[in-house]
Amino acid sequence: MTETKSNTVAPKLSRKDYMSDQAVKWCPGCGDYAILASVQNTFAQLGKNRDNTVFVSGIGCSSRFPYYMNTYGFHTIHGRAAAVATGIKIANPSLDVWVATGDGDSFSIGGNHFIHAIRRNIGIKILVFNNEIYGLTKGQYSPTSKQGVVTKSTPYGSLDRSFIPASLALGAEATFYARVVDTNPKHMTEIFTAAADHKGTAFVEILQNCVIFNDKTHRAITDKEMRDDNQLVLEHGKPMIFGKNRDKGLVMNGCDFKVVRLGEDGITENNLLVHDAHRESLNLAFMLSRLTLPEFPVPLGIFRQVARPAYEEQINSQIQEIKNKKGAGDLKRLLNSGGTWVV
Repeated sequence: MTETKSNTVAPKLSRKDYMSDQAVKWCPGCGDYAILASVQNTFAQLGKNRDNTVFVSGIGCSSRFPYYMNTYGFHTIHGRAAAVATGIKIANPSLDVWVATGDGDSFSIGGNHFIHAIRRNIGIKILVFNNEIYGLTKGQYSPTSKQGVVTKSTPYGSLDRSFIPASLALGAEATFYARVVDTNPKHMTEIFTAAADHKGTAFVEILQNCVIFNDKTHRAITDKEMRDDNQLVLEHGKPMIFGKNRDKGLVMNGCDFKVVRLGEDGITENNLLVHDAHRESLNLAFMLSRLTLPEFPVPLGIFRQVARPAYEEQINSQIQEIKNKKGAGDLKRLLNSGGTWVV
């Protein structure tokens, strides 16, 4: 009998295929809507298997995310999303595990889980919605709030120095770190796609606007009149150039960066630093993470993307190696081994 091949073509998926039947309930104008749409569009373009995908969240406005995705989801407790996601990925490495979390959820009570997930390089994708405020609990300052900010919990201005998530992640040797803004859906989709393809922990920081409690906190890099002069969009293998007229760039000045203008003092694109996201050394990526306005532009895009073994593969390989040497474990025998007593 001659074997015949099916001509059936898998239907092309759209954003609607990843939309759940739940009404989306965020404040009108919230940046979370754009993030949700970009994730759904990314998944449609990649043809993600909904039955193999899990979204995990903690507590916060962003943590409603699993309800709005037509995938599996797990709404956990405050700060524990990365820990739960770690358990899911280790227990079933074939699952596509994503974390949706906020700056308060991930960098305050969840700080340890966040940095340990990154240092282990577990194959999960962490999306942090950074609006520099506690939105769900009505406007207290968060670990990323700027020093001096006046909030309901800091009526005379915050004294805390804020976390820089990029530096925190790179300090934990993140194999993938990227930064995007919620006003650029096309760029978000590009970065989410790269994160989805990364082996290990992919951390994407999304500068997101809270219209109620911290409106326009990212205005300097999202406003149409200012963004071109205040954003440095990083592209691997391309010079670090920016500005409304594409006439400014970065060079090294001793051990620091320096902003130069093309055409002045004989400066051309050939003099500018070329971005290398695949550089194993953390030095330049960490230096980029420290750039802030008004002296420097704010870098966006992929800072670092390097290859390392994923933790879940290593741990399962280790378990199999021990089984091959010692045989399968016996829980009953283990519990009754050594010194035991009856109470």
